[in-house]
Amino acid sequence: MIPIQRSFKGEKTAGKLYLVPTPIGNMQDMTLRSLETLKTVDLIAAEDTRNTQKLLNHFEIKVPQESFHEYNSFEKIPKLLTILESGQSIAQVSDAGMPSISDPGHDLVVEAIKRGIDVVALPGSSAGITALIASGLAPQPHIFYGFLPRKANEQKKFLETKRQYPETQIFYESPFRVADTLKNMVDVYGDRHVVLVRELTKIYEEYRRGKISEVLDSLTEQPIKGECLIIVSGADKEELEQVDSTVPPLEAVKILIEAGVKTNAAIKQVAKERGLNRQELYAQYHEL
Repeated sequence: MIPIQRSFKGEKTAGKLYLVPTPIGNMQDMTLRSLETLKTVDLIAAEDTRNTQKLLNHFEIKVPQESFHEYNSFEKIPKLLTILESGQSIAQVSDAGMPSISDPGHDLVVEAIKRGIDVVALPGSSAGITALIASGLAPQPHIFYGFLPRKANEQKKFLETKRQYPETQIFYESPFRVADTLKNMVDVYGDRHVVLVRELTKIYEEYRRGKISEVLDSLTEQPIKGECLIIVSGADKEELEQVDSTVPPLEAVKILIEAGVKTNAAIKQVAKERGLNRQELYAQYHEL
């Protein structure tokens, strides 16, 4: 029988691990529930205690913190688990937005689950979803990737594997690398529709919408500063129908299937485009 977490029912001996979102720029986005949770837990595990202390001071919260980030998570997780197993509760926060996405919170979540400790996620600020719904690009389906590889060749290689995806794609990016990233995108994806978002929820919040080339031109005219997101449209129907002829037939079939084409239709399309026997390709795909 699989374990079932009933977060607020039944007697508990261990404390709870709360995943508490924090504002991505505007303090007023802090929810009442998040504030109450931070006030009542025994400890706050923070990505940067100095940054979180500003938040705690603003809302007059006097709960001790424990530093918990990518460079010390391996040594801190056992200590945090011991605290939770003793019956005390912990709120884990990142510098901004949802914890456990681009920080070591996920490792703590996994270990807590293994020990039967309740993990409770609170809803709140999320930069990727916030930007997506105001972008004007299709919100559903979408894929969130976080930060891309920094090196140009690795970045292009990554983008090449996603070129045939029909989903709207969400990326985080540094303002210092955003122009280079957009150049790599236009090289791999072609001149798709893109939205560049910066400084969400702050006074300088900005959306630049257009083709990738147009957004690139705007960066030359008006450089940007601040935290950025890139939201790019997925492959359209015309792009999905074009698979690089140098790609092996079976790989071409897989690309089409990943892009949403049904298996038999993908096999039929590749066989027709390449003059192959459809039944033989079908057999090869299914290893008959």
